[in-house]
Amino acid sequence: MKSTRRWPRFLAVAALIGACSTAAVSVTASAKSQGCVQRTLVITAMPLELNPLVAKATLDPSQTVRVNDRTFYVGRLSGVDVVLAMSGIGLVNAEQTTTAAFDHFSCAFKAVVFSGVAGSRYNIGDVAVPKRWTRDGTAWTGVDPKMLKLASTLQGTTVPLAQDVPVGDAACLCPGVDAPTPVHLAQKPAVHVGGDGISADSFGDHAVPCVPGGGDIAGCKPCITYPGLDNDTTAFAAHAPSLVADPTFWQALFGTNTATTADYDSQDEETAAVAEVAAAHGVPFLGVRAVSDGHGDPLGLPGFPFQFFVYRQLAGNNAATVTMTFLQLWASKGQPTG
Repeated sequence: MKSTRRWPRFLAVAALIGACSTAAVSVTASAKSQGCVQRTLVITAMPLELNPLVAKATLDPSQTVRVNDRTFYVGRLSGVDVVLAMSGIGLVNAEQTTTAAFDHFSCAFKAVVFSGVAGSRYNIGDVAVPKRWTRDGTAWTGVDPKMLKLASTLQGTTVPLAQDVPVGDAACLCPGVDAPTPVHLAQKPAVHVGGDGISADSFGDHAVPCVPGGGDIAGCKPCITYPGLDNDTTAFAAHAPSLVADPTFWQALFGTNTATTADYDSQDEETAAVAEVAAAHGVPFLGVRAVSDGHGDPLGLPGFPFQFFVYRQLAGNNAATVTMTFLQLWASKGQPTG
């Protein structure tokens, strides 16, 4: 079964721009400068998903690198040595970013984890950790069994997930915006481990370019960052010309709204590609996806993209919370993998 998830006409338009608040970013030089450090690659698709991870990570600016227009942030997160990366939207971007990471970093990765938002048959705010991923409902890539078993200890409502919907930072103007809106989820969000995830290519096999100044959805770097990281304009210019004349690409990017899935625990546009690259390199993988468009909507909005724009940062924060909780638990158990 092919996913029909599409991006809306107003992708680059700020849906919610909140009041600014202050957030501290922990950025220190790493003391580990010698030897090979086996790290975990943590990937997100959009700035809104990477923001809460960067806010809690200890990053080493001297090790930040750009590879084929992809930026990789090296440091520690929840007691784990990590490389953080934002793939951009779509299967092609996800595959290229993951491949670039494996090609560049000389030490083999301990594992790969994806943290992001998705459509789902579960309630908005819930977090799904599927046991397998597919592009088409036929060929499947399984996650690491020991990582999944450990994640299953987080099942239910033991992880403190947010119920109050944050404003978010649609225009990336106010780093760390998490001021709540009047919207409150009636149900307590829960973690669901197991089941199926699907990722579909909506963009005609194109790598969707990020947009310099594109905000928390289409932007080229996390809103919470530090100076001198990258040249977004150069990356955008390199991709844009070949896309301008392709109506298939633009139709996919500016598609109409779709109903919430009733078949999958997670429905997104990147995870299966990341899982496949990890599997090709023999590296354990786990995908964490929080529900931005699903059931239990207190506003009664009609699915994607309307729910996405309201609940995207709630979902991004909840996915990050589960990801960081898992990493901390995983580290305490000696980072077991199958």
